[in-house]
Amino acid sequence: MSKKYIWAAVWTLVCVITLVSCRGDGGFDYDHVGYFITDTENDPVVQFSVEDTPASYMVTVQSTDKVNDDVTFSLAIDPTQVDEYNAKHGTSYLAMPEQCVRLATDRVTIASQRAVSTGAEVQVVSTEGLREGRIYLIPVTVTRTGGAVGDVLPGSRTIFLRLSRIVNFYAIQANASASSNFIFDESIRLNKLTYEMKIYPQGLNRTNYPQRFMALEEADESKSLLLRFNEANAENRLQVLLAGNRFLSNTQFENGQWYLLSIVYDGSTISLYVNGELDTSIAGTIDGGGLDFQRYEMGMSWGSYNTRQFFAHRFCEVRIWDRPLTATEIKQGLGAVDPQSEGLRAYWKFDEGEGHIFHDATGHGFDMDWSKTSRAIYEGDLIATPNAANYIRWVRDDINKYAQ
Repeated sequence: MSKKYIWAAVWTLVCVITLVSCRGDGGFDYDHVGYFITDTENDPVVQFSVEDTPASYMVTVQSTDKVNDDVTFSLAIDPTQVDEYNAKHGTSYLAMPEQCVRLATDRVTIASQRAVSTGAEVQVVSTEGLREGRIYLIPVTVTRTGGAVGDVLPGSRTIFLRLSRIVNFYAIQANASASSNFIFDESIRLNKLTYEMKIYPQGLNRTNYPQRFMALEEADESKSLLLRFNEANAENRLQVLLAGNRFLSNTQFENGQWYLLSIVYDGSTISLYVNGELDTSIAGTIDGGGLDFQRYEMGMSWGSYNTRQFFAHRFCEVRIWDRPLTATEIKQGLGAVDPQSEGLRAYWKFDEGEGHIFHDATGHGFDMDWSKTSRAIYEGDLIATPNAANYIRWVRDDINKYAQ
């Protein structure tokens, strides 16, 4: 039996159970028929991949059983449905702009003795002007039925086509000679926080020797987020150290795939999310109630550790938030986020593609000029490392793609 007909049977059962409760007499209404928009059986949000425009998606309506007479359905793109969905589920989707999408026909029919309607073509005609880092939905809803015996199932009256654009992005290829520190003129106070970064491991080797690749710190390094693999383990687990709190990931990372790492501190708990899924959560606090971020370290720059603990990888999308993100918010930012998002204090996309200046996409002014970095060769004062800028390596290829 095909998946489509299995789900039709399931929805028939759901419809019957619903009718039992509505009738109030405990009996079954065997003559009842229910309708639903195809593909909403599991989730009303359905991915619609768009690489070039125009692009189209065919929407149909199904019956839980063959109909005896023709049944017609009127469809419409209704942006208000997105607001209602967001309010119910705590999401922040945007409705697709009216000028970017059209419904080729607003009427479909299930013919007599059939269970699936004719199709209504949803056309994306342009993606110009869409906001960076935001996810768009096209809400197609049933507005009217004609000749129907039965009801449209409430949870399947609207299909939300989630626009998925293929994005080819720049990233930086890690280089030991580029490892250094940039210290900002001003700090960012973080009583609660979310730190995020995307990495593409290439040098994981399952040896019990640390491979440190990033630190986000106070100016004097007194309170830091340190990230390194294979410290006290040889299982490609990530060690997270945040202001004296430390733990190992449950995830065993692999070379050759992108990961979004999200470290969340809500005042009493520190959590690690990997690609939007909760990996580890521990009880923990930061002395003094928080920290003052002011220093970004690329790689491990102290002494000869820049080469001894070097970790081959690509990276991009480093974000600093002054609030704990929810799991839903993290999942929505797997590719990129809106630079004007609430609580986003600094955001380095590392998408310049050339040069050695990394711009803060939020506009808050936390730009980094890598020719103005410094590092400690050994114990002692920091030494300027203007030559570190010469070793910035940009990459953009088929590896650096995601569906936005």
